[in-house]
Amino acid sequence: MKEIARIRQVSTTAYTIPTDRPESDGTFEWTSTTMVLVEILAGDKSGLGFSYTDATAAKLVQSDFAPLITGRNAVDIASAHGDMVRRVRNLGRPGLAATAISAVDNALWDLKAKLLGVSLLDLLGAAREEALIYGSGGFTSYDIQELQSQLSGWAEEGISMVKMKIGRDAAADIERVRAAREAIGPSVRLAVDANGAYGRKEALAQARHFAEQDVCWFEEPVSSDDLEGLRLIRDRLPPGMRVAAGEYGYDADYFRHMLAAGAVDVLQADATRCLGITGFLEAATLAAAHHVPFSFHCAPALHASLACAVPSFWVGEYFHDHVRIEQMLFDGAPRPVHGALRPDRSRPGLGLDFKRSDAARYAQ
Repeated sequence: MKEIARIRQVSTTAYTIPTDRPESDGTFEWTSTTMVLVEILAGDKSGLGFSYTDATAAKLVQSDFAPLITGRNAVDIASAHGDMVRRVRNLGRPGLAATAISAVDNALWDLKAKLLGVSLLDLLGAAREEALIYGSGGFTSYDIQELQSQLSGWAEEGISMVKMKIGRDAAADIERVRAAREAIGPSVRLAVDANGAYGRKEALAQARHFAEQDVCWFEEPVSSDDLEGLRLIRDRLPPGMRVAAGEYGYDADYFRHMLAAGAVDVLQADATRCLGITGFLEAATLAAAHHVPFSFHCAPALHASLACAVPSFWVGEYFHDHVRIEQMLFDGAPRPVHGALRPDRSRPGLGLDFKRSDAARYAQ
């Protein structure tokens, strides 16, 4: 293949954006979100990629990955990806290192599409024109009024499924789920996410209550590390309620083990964690091989094109924090129409332009 362009510069910056109010789920609390942005220059094009991670990931990109990939043919993503994975062998690949690799890999895919003058969706090939989404938020820190307002707002916008956080207080969760159903009405699907906060028997007991409100999706009812527990709960849930997990997957082996255990009805993956777009496509292929529906976790501006390219995709997460950040920091971030995201195939790459001046005040 004729060489197109060699990578001549890799830069990265971390941006920390405060939440619009304090937030929590079943096992964690936060007041800000950090995005690590990677930009890669080759020829006359610049590719961008990002991860939601810790700012220290930016240091790893600059110290280890920038020298490693500078000078390479920009379209040879597989080569760069493999060398980055090998580079962190002694650091430990899961976790922080995987998010740093993800940001670089995402930027390489965006750059490749731009060098070829096509959208990322055209580069990958479309399985569909739009990606179905669910509104995601409903944090445990919200009072009932805030919870109902957010979820009903998505329903009024035409989003046909919403998800709320649970897991802080089992008794309160039952009442909060009931309030959510009252707010969204009978026709909108309702999902819950415990973030691994429950034990096995507690999760099963809660599921019986949630079934009364027609909950269709129970995410991480127990820790995602407890594959046996996920399988047990999956087998015993009320009819029509699915177990979802996978957001903490950092490589293909994680997804392979989860699927082989029969632990989930829906496999989730996050291209800001699972070694980038390369890893995301691997996870989607594994889901298809196991006949399990596939879902993206968070970062909708990054995932919209990927979801449209993946045959096994079902529905993706339109996460409140990341929607807010991506609308603030990127021109071209897609907005839902009739409950789905439709990538703009007239824009090259991911279709995102970074608002550098708007982001400057959040830079670390």
